[in-house]
Amino acid sequence: MKKIAIIGATGMIGQPVTKAFINAGFEVTILVRNIEKAQAIFRNAVNYIRGDLKDVESVKKLLSQQDYLYINLSVEPKSRENDFQPERDGLDNVLAAVKDSGLKRIGYLSSLVQQYEGQHGFSWWVFKLKQQAVSKIKSSHIPYVVFYPSTFMENFDKGAYRQGDFITLAGTSSFKMFLVAADDYGKQVVKAFELDNGNQEFIIQGQEGFTADEAAGFYRKHCTTSNIKVVKAPLKMLRLMGYFINKFHYGAKIIEALNNYPEKFEAEKTWEMLGKPATKFEDYINTQ
Repeated sequence: MKKIAIIGATGMIGQPVTKAFINAGFEVTILVRNIEKAQAIFRNAVNYIRGDLKDVESVKKLLSQQDYLYINLSVEPKSRENDFQPERDGLDNVLAAVKDSGLKRIGYLSSLVQQYEGQHGFSWWVFKLKQQAVSKIKSSHIPYVVFYPSTFMENFDKGAYRQGDFITLAGTSSFKMFLVAADDYGKQVVKAFELDNGNQEFIIQGQEGFTADEAAGFYRKHCTTSNIKVVKAPLKMLRLMGYFINKFHYGAKIIEALNNYPEKFEAEKTWEMLGKPATKFEDYINTQ
């Protein structure tokens, strides 16, 4: 049985990826701060290591006798650049622990929209941090697979766009995003580890393209379980609020990037090697 360690298993995207590894027959070990909370999600299907990325010894314990490592990290919207950042400082601790671990492969969740960094004068430390994380992994001399997903469908019912019964937008989205369901992404991640064929990078996109405005309207139209309302604020207002509250600054920057990143369909290689995502947006909405 192949063994995989997962960092970031309990988050919105981490859960379906972890469950995909379980369903595929991997022995899964996860690093968590709160084992009791994680057990409510995964029960006895995984092994638990109590710790976090600030604790190098717990990371070393996680990686002991593992074949693979999958990393799912993010920047907390309310955090500042000089705070402890999991994708920078935590990753440094992971890569230090990896050196003596005997790992055969590292998988890392990046993002597609981070490629907007440097376009049209856009500059943001969060995207630079993500790009530096990929560079560090590539320099680790351990085989790697990096995933660059488009926007996840989950963002419209439990993630960034959703606040209660409201889907909140700002500004105007200019380009279509090829929305992908996290369950489909999880299956592709598992396939990438099963192939185990050298260094790889995969763009993750679904079948259908929507602008944020189109996706919000589509969700409202097809959702039958909640009375969804779409609200829209001027991006300038969000930027102004960002001067006083970090999470609004984060929100303004990520929305500016999402609204203006000229995403195009580039997932042909991914579909050929890892399988075509099966879930369309209406299918996803109907299962929530």
